[in-house]
Amino acid sequence: MQADSTRPIRAAVAGYGLSGSVFHAPLLAANPAFSLDVISTSDAGRQSAASARYPGARLVDTPADILGLAGDLDVLVLGTPPATHYPLAKAALEAGLDVVVDKPFTVRSAEGEKLIGLAAGLGRVLTVFQNRRWDGDFLTVSALVDSGALGTITRFESRFERWSPAVAKAWKAAAAADDGGGVLFDLGTHLLDQAVQLFGPATVTHAELEARRPGEKADDDVFLALRHESGVTSHLWMNMLCAQQGPRFRLLGSGGGFTKHGIDPQEPFIVAGGSPLDPDYGVEDPDWAGLLGRDGHLDRLPTERGAYPEFYRILADKINDGGAASALPLPVDPAGPVEVLRLMERARALA
Repeated sequence: MQADSTRPIRAAVAGYGLSGSVFHAPLLAANPAFSLDVISTSDAGRQSAASARYPGARLVDTPADILGLAGDLDVLVLGTPPATHYPLAKAALEAGLDVVVDKPFTVRSAEGEKLIGLAAGLGRVLTVFQNRRWDGDFLTVSALVDSGALGTITRFESRFERWSPAVAKAWKAAAAADDGGGVLFDLGTHLLDQAVQLFGPATVTHAELEARRPGEKADDDVFLALRHESGVTSHLWMNMLCAQQGPRFRLLGSGGGFTKHGIDPQEPFIVAGGSPLDPDYGVEDPDWAGLLGRDGHLDRLPTERGAYPEFYRILADKINDGGAASALPLPVDPAGPVEVLRLMERARALA
């Protein structure tokens, strides 16, 4: 719990790559409940960029430097490579900080379980940045499922497919699956989380994991089939070498179907220099609206506005209400991401 709930929650972001620069720092800076006090990166170019965009933040080289400032902070956000998540989150909790961990939560489900137990024992807030629960298209699908407009849903298809023939980031090029490398840990974490959020507990019944690109040490082309206890079958694709992409979502039910192409616009909006405070943030071009109904009887269903800021709004409410002792919900209960890790472990055992 904060020592003084009248001041902003003092936040530090470890890592200023895609995660830190496009998601966490902009969202924290846009929320008056937080102050972005510290950013760590050892890259000189990233330090310069962070300093220019957030002149009030202190720049340090490493997450260890942030931990040395723990007494002047309230929450640490980890946007570092997956293999570092468990040791850094553990150290931050033990230093008295609340912790946000970017996905994947940890590399192994057992590590996630240990962190949940540690946070509970220390009375700290621990959550996972499963931001794509607030994608506009996913919010649209969630509302559609809840409405019952599709009748009894039998099949759910979900894809993250990209054309990225070279492994661009140095840590990804070096990371094997045991280090949190590969598209299953990267994009698959989102797809599995969304499927379970929509249709409940599931078992992986089939898995294909391939490494197609030169130098890929883990996997970059993955297909998973899931059977949910609710009776729904989910088919999930993630592919970094896809020259022609399929629909982002397709749902089939006894009363109709829904097909949606395109990708949520929040990430590219920030990459292009926008802010979560801009009026056009999260608003998708109407031309990308999905199709609802059946062949010959299709209607466009507008996409809901994306809402990544909701994660930090919910987190701020939780911390300011008493932190771990508060009855308010976490933005993401880490038990969910642990279940996703178990599904990924099952998939690797089957492949």
